[in-house]
Amino acid sequence: MKRRDILKGAVAGAAAFAVPSSLLAAASAGQLGGQTLGISRRTIEVNGKAASVFGLRRADGAPGLRLRAGEAFNVLLRNETAEPTIIHWHGLTPPWPSDGVADAPLPLIGARADRSFDFPVGEPGTFWMHAHTLQEQLLLAAPLIVADTADDAKDEQEVVILLHDFSFSSPEELLAGLQGKNTGGSMPMDGMDMSGAQTVAMAGMNDGGMAMDINDIDYDAYLANDRSLDDPEIVPVERGGSVRVRIINGATATAFMIDFGELEGELIAVDGQPVEPVRGRRFPMTMGQRIDVRVNLPRDQSSSFPILALREGAKERTGIVLRPAGAPVAKLGTAADTDAPLLDLALEAQLRAIAPLGSRLANKTFEMALTGDMATYRWGLGTSAPILVDKGDRVEVTLRNDTMMAHPMHLHGHHFQVVAIDGQRFQGAVRDTVLVPPMRSITMAVDAVNPGKWALHCHHLYHMASGMMSTFAYRS
Repeated sequence: MKRRDILKGAVAGAAAFAVPSSLLAAASAGQLGGQTLGISRRTIEVNGKAASVFGLRRADGAPGLRLRAGEAFNVLLRNETAEPTIIHWHGLTPPWPSDGVADAPLPLIGARADRSFDFPVGEPGTFWMHAHTLQEQLLLAAPLIVADTADDAKDEQEVVILLHDFSFSSPEELLAGLQGKNTGGSMPMDGMDMSGAQTVAMAGMNDGGMAMDINDIDYDAYLANDRSLDDPEIVPVERGGSVRVRIINGATATAFMIDFGELEGELIAVDGQPVEPVRGRRFPMTMGQRIDVRVNLPRDQSSSFPILALREGAKERTGIVLRPAGAPVAKLGTAADTDAPLLDLALEAQLRAIAPLGSRLANKTFEMALTGDMATYRWGLGTSAPILVDKGDRVEVTLRNDTMMAHPMHLHGHHFQVVAIDGQRFQGAVRDTVLVPPMRSITMAVDAVNPGKWALHCHHLYHMASGMMSTFAYRS
């Protein structure tokens, strides 16, 4: 099956939606001014070996984009590679033709071809961009920061961390191994190595005594800003200074626990959306999520401060180091002494949005079952009725995970509010990606204000590629 066929999935097969010609024209018109963003091939070093990966870089060579709230997203995306691809602006709410899913409605961007974008960038926040193909595994991703003009006067340093999981095997090999094609049968459940990178990690027990699947790929390395802890990025910081740390989990199949070590941080935003501050030293992040954490550095301490991303349920880790002038930097191993904790919904239940959705009853409600299993590596989304909405609706979707693996669920083109966990109502965070652990449920409320046939999918790349993808579609 072709790469584009794997990932366009259910999006192209949803209810018919007429795309206004003005929207199609806006997505393909020539660019006047703005920025050029190049998709290119580049070489990085991982574990002492050269690795060919993708990059998303501006004309000055810097990765990703930095814009200001209220500006236009006026970008010429130039594919400088020999492969077709497409880029999704994760967390932004563009018109549907600019979203970045193959054939929904625009095709892949051809080799050596361009595509222009021009739409309001929206509110400030920590967002990111990534391929909506298996190329995401090859680091085709970058930060997309929308700065708040109100922060201009703050004496605060900003640090951006983009996390990845990396394999020397191709994404096609990884997917084939997970689906059992390399062994000629269904995937073994005993952790046996397949195609050099894949294993099944079994950990934890739910109340029913069933084993929970944690990590289904053992990667060759875990990266923070393209570097492992063998050679981490060292960020100069000021003693006693304030630092806003923006962390993006760009990994394709790995959740992390973020560990600030000696520093106690204040979580101030999730998925680019402000929340009432939560203080702590550890914060969970599933795939696709972002967190903003403010830390105040001590004035009288001469040490450096690692910020580590601990692989869920395992010893592997990555991260960066904040280094005040003259402070020593200790050598950090790529593996901890003990396994990192499993992600749960304890923090999610504490979060409260600074700007929640307006109070109103839902016009439409839907139940969606997350289905599948590791043995066959087939995943899916089922609903009691198709998710078809009308503009102006308040919609509630309950995501019920009937599998023994966690699923990070992402909705394109909208922000939603978490309004229930396991049926218990509360007014939680506004997000675009939420974790649904095994045998748990999340209810999200969405205001239908952005017409299109929007992707709703698991942000575990290989779950999505194996069927866990549906649509949130408008009737007209």
